[in-house]
Amino acid sequence: MNAYASMGQSKADAVCDFRSDTLTTPCEGMRAAMAAAEVGDDVYGEDPTVMRLEEALAARLGKEAGVFFATGTQSNLAALLSHCGRGDEVLVGEHQHIRTSEAAGASVLGGIAIWPLAQGVDGVISAEAVRAAVKPDDTHYPVSRLLCLENTLGGVAVPLDTMRATADAGRGAGLAVHLDGARFFNATTALGCSATDLAGAFDTVSVCLSKGLGAPVGSVLVGEWAVLEKARRWRKMLGGGMRQAGVIAAAGLYALEHTVERLAEDHARAERLAGVLREAGATARHATNMVFLTIPDGQYGALRDHMAERGVSIGGEAREVRLVIHRDVGDAALKVAMAGFSDFFRV
Repeated sequence: MNAYASMGQSKADAVCDFRSDTLTTPCEGMRAAMAAAEVGDDVYGEDPTVMRLEEALAARLGKEAGVFFATGTQSNLAALLSHCGRGDEVLVGEHQHIRTSEAAGASVLGGIAIWPLAQGVDGVISAEAVRAAVKPDDTHYPVSRLLCLENTLGGVAVPLDTMRATADAGRGAGLAVHLDGARFFNATTALGCSATDLAGAFDTVSVCLSKGLGAPVGSVLVGEWAVLEKARRWRKMLGGGMRQAGVIAAAGLYALEHTVERLAEDHARAERLAGVLREAGATARHATNMVFLTIPDGQYGALRDHMAERGVSIGGEAREVRLVIHRDVGDAALKVAMAGFSDFFRV
């Protein structure tokens, strides 16, 4: 059985699913756009909808080009492989997805060494930590080649000035800089900045379409032409060449045009949920579209079952259970969930 299979109930039974913002389903408008998509063979560079998506993301982030990938993990891996050779080193925050949740693909498939950098719950990596981690030109060490950052991280939008200082430290040490922007537009929404403001400090940026933006699949890697040409070759080598991919690219275009502006609603609902939890006596913190709920020892199973009876799914057991707000958690569903949490914690 898949490790995630027992974490929730069937979609038909669910009123509210907090496990992840990857659980959104395409709305009617998105499905219509997918059905009407103009398509071609993308491996031949002939899918017009894919090309429009790549161009739209690149232009929005102020970059020269984009490449459409099936997943964010594949996009990040292609970026690392494009920046680094075998035996090179990438500096990456200890809590970042590239290090913790991508099956060490950069090391296994690319022979890239990963050097973890300390970071707090705020996601910050100090400029000093970057400079200290860059290896000297010595045959005993790998060549430090790339710095990877992530925004948002654990829901936290890292401030622009902080990210720029960290990125500048890497670039000053001769490193290229990549941003895992799985929730890129959650970050720009929270920071009140433009996409070019956030992307400007980075050579490459991976933007996920299937989380807060609500598309069913896909990520786009943007950057300079020279790096993106390498990334496209790596995409093919990784088995990511797609044919009439305009059908799914159309969902990404629809998401960019219709769902970025509404991310603020998710953030506001997360704040409301965290407030209700605290009022009920629970310990909770929130950041952008996420709430982190501390479960008293031994009470996770009881809470999970209590909420499941009300049609609410929560994530797996952890010190803090992550509750993620997304487009499919509307006010009515949130009201049911808040009542369920309140009943549990006030008993």
